[in-house]
Amino acid sequence: MSLTESRFVIAIDGPAASGKSSTARAVAVALGFRQADSGALYRAATAARLRVGGDSADWSEESVLDAARSVTVHPADGVFEAWVDGSAADAELRGEEVTANVSLVARMQSVREWVNEKMRECAQIGAIVVDGRDMGTAVFPDAALKIWLVADPEVRAHRRSIELLGRIPSDDELARETGELTARDARDARQTQPADDAVHVDTTRLSPAEQVARIVDLARDRIQRSGSAPSPDAGGR
Repeated sequence: MSLTESRFVIAIDGPAASGKSSTARAVAVALGFRQADSGALYRAATAARLRVGGDSADWSEESVLDAARSVTVHPADGVFEAWVDGSAADAELRGEEVTANVSLVARMQSVREWVNEKMRECAQIGAIVVDGRDMGTAVFPDAALKIWLVADPEVRAHRRSIELLGRIPSDDELARETGELTARDARDARQTQPADDAVHVDTTRLSPAEQVARIVDLARDRIQRSGSAPSPDAGGR
């Protein structure tokens, strides 16, 4: 049985700014899988709703879900891409307006259910690495490997600040970002919990290459024990 047929899923969960997406992408590349990023789907749903117009304070779940019907998922080289209205929209999905409103959309239960179903559809195509929230619990409780990716809040804040600012943050900037992440951890605590059988990987003192290598080693061990090997189509290479 190939990994495509056995729906081999690696689920990476963890708190905000723990490096889930970048790690998932690197793990997918190393294993020849595809990455399915739930965050991209939330951003695509947000972008689709923004195209409709209106003050985001007045958005209903129904209106966001209706706009999200224009979002489609397309397998590409190593990833699943979220398209809006039939075309790729990467720059729009990472834009300031989407970033400012995506948290609102991500809290909508019906949208969360829509995203989770899209992620499950991706898993039917081939072996994947998924990241986000609830991946190893609500979305893929039978995932072959579940990872809980964590790091100290100060370290996550430092990494996030460098990503956003393009430079080393000042002490005040770092303190502000740490406070925001700690507050978000508290808000997300009920939704963002590790699966009982998740492997905890603390990246506080790990380089990106080291954390990827650790997860890849765990995945290869699971693959070996499953007696399967990735098929040529598993990651869309």
